Amino acid sequence: MRLILASGSPRRKELLRAAGLTFTVEVPDVVELEAGVLPARDLCLTNALLKAGVISRSSPDDLIIASDTIVVMDGTVYGKPRDLIEAAGNLKRFRGRTHEVMTGVALQKGEMKSTFIEVSRVTFKEYSDSVIDEYLHLVPVLDKAGGYAIQDHGEWLVEKIDGNYENIVGLPLTKVLAKLNEMGFNPAQRYA
Repeated sequence: MRLILASGSPRRKELLRAAGLTFTVEVPDVVELEAGVLPARDLCLTNALLKAGVISRSSPDDLIIASDTIVVMDGTVYGKPRDLIEAAGNLKRFRGRTHEVMTGVALQKGEMKSTFIEVSRVTFKEYSDSVIDEYLHLVPVLDKAGGYAIQDHGEWLVEKIDGNYENIVGLPLTKVLAKLNEMGFNPAQRYA
């Protein structure tokens, strides 16, 4: 049994490597559902299940990790911004306010599935437009939900976090490891 990460996210790869896991990466060819199609919790979990399902069909004997992270504030879902103008608009809306970072996780081996949703709350500082401009100049954000990366100069933006930091980075690792164990994957073993 191999462990497969169904994601091209460098942050998710880094988190799994830091946990000492050996895994392969397969980026699923799937059209994700967009904001507004489903309530936020259902949206991120459904997208994670879609990704896991695509990879599982071609690797039914392997254990797949798939996830989808979104940012939610006042009922609005913020995914990856289309451009820096949208990213700047997001950061202006978030300043001085609290939003949720929601990750749906799907683990799948053949027909066996385990899913969960992790939610963290992030309160942003009251920062200036010049901080936004400098942040967007230094940090590549177009592949990140909400248009920011907490691990890259997050101290410029973030006042307080309630919940799992790794979830905000992109994968709630502690819970993922527990679920892997429940599904028979021993992280101490090396799988090729």
